[in-house]
Parts: sequence; C-alpha cells; structure tokens
Amino acid sequence: MKGKMILISVLAGVMLSAGASLLPGSAKAASTYVGSATCAGCHDKEYTNFSKYAKKAHSDRSIKMMAKKLTPEELKECYACHTTGYGQPGGFVSFEKTPDMAHAGCEVCHGPGSAHVDAGGAKALIKGKGRMNVKECEKCHNSERVSNFRFKPMLYGGAH
Repeated sequence: MKGKMILISVLAGVMLSAGASLLPGSAKAASTYVGSATCAGCHDKEYTNFSKYAKKAHSDRSIKMMAKKLTPEELKECYACHTTGYGQPGGFVSFEKTPDMAHAGCEVCHGPGSAHVDAGGAKALIKGKGRMNVKECEKCHNSERVSNFRFKPMLYGGAH
C-alpha cells in the first residue's frame, strides 16, 4: 500500500508540473520556493558541498556589505540575483522575515522545489537534473555584471 501511495504522489506531482489538475475545475498549483535546508534532507552531500564551497551560498554577505550605499531600487536589483526567489511565492522577502532565502540557494539554479518535495523527489519536477545550460546562468551572470564584478563563469563551481 505504501508503494502505491508514493507512486500516486509522484504521478500527481508530474501531472501538476505538466499543467494538469487533480480535481475538475481546479487551478494548477504553482510550485513555490522551499529553501536549501529542505533540499538537504535528501541531498545532503550536494548541500554540504554547496554550503562549504559555493560563493552563492553566502551571497547575502555582499548585499549586507553594500546595502547602506544603495538606493531601495538598487537593493532590489541585488536581491534578484543574490537571494532565492525574490518576489516569487515562498521566496526571499527580507533578511528578518525569510533569512533562509537570503542567499542564492539550490532553487536559484533548480527552480522552486515544492512540487518536487511534495511528489517525493520526482526528478521530472526539478530543473537542471542533467547538465545545466550556461544560458540559465546569464539571467544574473550577464556581460554587464561580468564587467562590473569581474565574474568568471564556473559552471558547477563548488555546488555539486
């Protein structure tokens, strides 16, 4: 019985991610951000390596160092790349309200994780399960930022 329940949960998650709903007339549930600590429950090795080696795991430090010198609008631009899910359901709101989302965590690259978690870890529900595409990184790591911050692309740099 337990195996059937897991299968049903995984299939439900796949259906939701594909745009299907479980009940007639119900809206598709959007995946929300859950935070890197949630990922650690099943992906301990990756989380440990990310926390220890990836600069993104501590990207909130840059914001905190610069905050006093920035306007509120400039600060929002920083949040977009240096935090997890800024302006999105479950994402970063502030250092006080959502401290676990204050760095650029797992979901910055892999997308919001609630559907993945709710479906028992269905791989089809997480972005980048194979090789990541550098184009995904260019939302934040673009030519303007590269010249301003001397960014050197390191795909998987310390993350996995």
